[in-house]
Amino acid sequence: MPSPLFAPISIKNLTFKNRIVISPMCQYSAEDGFANNWHLVHLGSRAIGGAAAIIQKATSVSPEARISPEDLGIWKDAHIEKLSQITQFIKSQNAISGIQLAHAGRKASVTSPWKGNQKLTSETGGWETFAPSAIGYHDNEATTSLNYAGITKVISDFKAAAKRAVLAGYEILELHAAHGYLLHQFLSPLSNQRTDEYGGSFENRIRLTLEILEAVQSEWPSDLPISVRISATDWAEGGWNIEESVQLSKILKEKGVDIIDVSSGGLVSYQQIPTAPNYQVSFAERIKAETGIITGAVGLITESHQAEAIITQQQADLIFFARESLRDPNLALTFAHELNAEIPWPNQYERAKPHDHAKN
Repeated sequence: MPSPLFAPISIKNLTFKNRIVISPMCQYSAEDGFANNWHLVHLGSRAIGGAAAIIQKATSVSPEARISPEDLGIWKDAHIEKLSQITQFIKSQNAISGIQLAHAGRKASVTSPWKGNQKLTSETGGWETFAPSAIGYHDNEATTSLNYAGITKVISDFKAAAKRAVLAGYEILELHAAHGYLLHQFLSPLSNQRTDEYGGSFENRIRLTLEILEAVQSEWPSDLPISVRISATDWAEGGWNIEESVQLSKILKEKGVDIIDVSSGGLVSYQQIPTAPNYQVSFAERIKAETGIITGAVGLITESHQAEAIITQQQADLIFFARESLRDPNLALTFAHELNAEIPWPNQYERAKPHDHAKN
């Protein structure tokens, strides 16, 4: 029987040729938000490597939304040209290009990892950060509570970014509501202590995410999928949890979201994550079972048989690979060989297919 990992799945007007998706992974290699040849080669090589879809790293909807000064952006029309080159190449390799729209909130204005993840100040090129409440990620960090004008700007920034994403040729739009960034900050009572209509109750804490969803839907083609990445739990007492994630996923499905990309954590520095292979898969499985929405599983999924089992057991519909795809850009080709699945290789690479060794 063919491997379920390589069975196609149709979502809206798109057919994913297999269940392997490349997760958004920050590259910290842009200047003033502009993509460059690093992004073209990094993302393009994963398309050559056989993945069904490649989701571009957290792409900032405004300059202040960036995690670091080196983050990708889509806050001005000039960004579109290079992004279009990337999406065209991905499509030429029979893969689907996606973009993750993001706002870092209180986790913005830091140096890239290889520069130490240090908080930037105004003297060192940093900028003011915004959050639902004036609570820093670390105790010694200041952040500004978003006022109504700020919230309105964030919504309009996401809307404008979605419009540019259409012009740049992306076919999946993902909203980043995970990993402690702005939308997640509004979702969790640990970071959201507002007393207005954006804080307090579950309905109030999800309000901004729903308003942003509605704004991007007004620009995004109705026949193309929208994904939302969530952190299913904060891994911290009193935080956002799996029950709320199920509830939110039901509402998102009702409002037209197609995929829930299920991660976890990232909101607070004192989280306790019990990392192990498949440690987040049960969250995707529960959301899928209780809501019927298409889910993506992610996190320490590193082997072909492991990924295949998740699909076979209907724990998730898609597998999102991050670090493993950094180790092996040709992940899908490798896994297909290991699972005896016959899939097309790029013509330029055909002579290297494992069963052709004897012909060389």
